[in-house]
Amino acid sequence: MKKLSHIDKQGRVAMVDTSGKSVTGRRAIASARVLMNPETVAAVRGHRTPKGDPLETARLAGIMAAKRTAELIPLCHPLPLTHIDIRAEVENTGVYLEAAVATEAQTGVEMEALTAVSVAALTVYDMCKAVDKGMTITDVRLEQKTGGKSGEYKRKLKDE
Repeated sequence: MKKLSHIDKQGRVAMVDTSGKSVTGRRAIASARVLMNPETVAAVRGHRTPKGDPLETARLAGIMAAKRTAELIPLCHPLPLTHIDIRAEVENTGVYLEAAVATEAQTGVEMEALTAVSVAALTVYDMCKAVDKGMTITDVRLEQKTGGKSGEYKRKLKDE
């Protein structure tokens, strides 16, 4: 089993020392879904939600969240992000969200992508809760990452 990098020899939490790592290009993509009833999907599609456009607001919230990840997650390094893209698509069962984040740094941007997509999903919920309080945020996950010592990761599809 791999050793947890955020635990020191005394068993205390510690911020990982990245000073010896090379600065490399790193990218991560995370996704999430907000499941909602058909009436809510129709309201989102038809731009008829009471608080305005949930998709554009979620995109903006996701961008803002990625930039503040180190303030939200205690041992996360603050990173100079070079790109953030949030995609929001209406599906038959709700909204699919995807966050792509990039940097040139000594550590990866997985947490920034996951934070971005999580806050984007929470924002969709907030923007639509007047219509549907029974929505479910689900499938928050890392889809892929590149760069760094651990190399590339890509989530496998169920049939692979």
